[in-house]
Amino acid sequence: MTLAISSGFDGGNISVVSASNPAEIHLEINHDNQSEFLQWFYFRLSGAKNQNCTLHIDNASQTTYPKGWEGYSVATSADLQYWYRTPSEYDGQSLRWSITPQHDAIYFAYFAPYSLDRHAQQLANWSGKKGVWQERLGQTLDGRDLDCLHIVHPDSDHNERERLHVWVIARQHPGEPMAQWWIEGWLDRLLDNNDATSIELRRLCDIHVVPNMNPDGSYRGHLRTNAAGANLNREWASSSMERSPEVFLVQQQMALTGVDFCLDIHGDEALPYNFIAGTEGVSNWNEERDRKLAAFKRTLAALNPDFQTEHGYPKNPPNSANLRFCSNSVAQTYGCPAYTLEMPFKDTIETPRIDVGWSPERSKVLGSTFVDAMYLAVTDRLM
Repeated sequence: MTLAISSGFDGGNISVVSASNPAEIHLEINHDNQSEFLQWFYFRLSGAKNQNCTLHIDNASQTTYPKGWEGYSVATSADLQYWYRTPSEYDGQSLRWSITPQHDAIYFAYFAPYSLDRHAQQLANWSGKKGVWQERLGQTLDGRDLDCLHIVHPDSDHNERERLHVWVIARQHPGEPMAQWWIEGWLDRLLDNNDATSIELRRLCDIHVVPNMNPDGSYRGHLRTNAAGANLNREWASSSMERSPEVFLVQQQMALTGVDFCLDIHGDEALPYNFIAGTEGVSNWNEERDRKLAAFKRTLAALNPDFQTEHGYPKNPPNSANLRFCSNSVAQTYGCPAYTLEMPFKDTIETPRIDVGWSPERSKVLGSTFVDAMYLAVTDRLM
């Protein structure tokens, strides 16, 4: 077989500089469309079975987060089911790794991808359960559906309004697929009718979930932007159907339901931790909201050692919140807890798994943990 590099599939992103010699394969990551962002890669190497291959990403130092390559290992799979990590080296200019494939084709990615096919299949599975409604909020710029699930207790009135309204969104940044793996774990647990905690949480709350805020960017292989090059997590103060319909449509629906609690799920390229970023900089922040945030983070750390409270982003000073960000905008608009969860592309420093790093499976387990944390928050009135 002839050695080949391909990325012409859902989420694919790479350009070939040279690939005639398996020991010197040189590649470059492409920019997001109409944007300076670049970091996400996903491609297939074929025709190299049992050959010693060394791959270089030549423009690694020019990517959006070059520190993300320090201590990073490449997500690798032969069957697109099990993803393991291949150690890499970053010399300040290029990212390099070596492998001898045992299969005719092998895949490499910045993180284990979450395909639109899997998104559609999981939506069909979840929406088939009692108490779950699948809603189409509208259409993206590339003509894709923006899907939302509305979840209540199976015995609740669908139009009941007095319960808490919880919103959870993921993949504003499409090159952060750990966010959608988290959603899968969280929803699988939340919709388990043999799980007493999940049943009670649904009894107390109307839950609205957008598993993929950016299907266009996901398909195009973008890191952070939609089809028009808009970073959706900077559009919450000025969204429009022309540039950022994904945010506009979610904000429109939030205005109809109200918001009592919001989670925005993300991944961080450089920091090897799971952490919550709060909204301390909004003008209506107070000591009570600070207490609720601290209690929520302590609860998560107690439930799952993969979560920690020591490391994260610096707190915003009072009255300095950037309202272009989702969590800040929602917290300011609705006076409610609105948090951003960040997960690593690398591994967790305190609970490492060298073979897989931070992975889809671990993301899903962390997602399931949030069912307990959210239930405790509701019943302890920490929201």
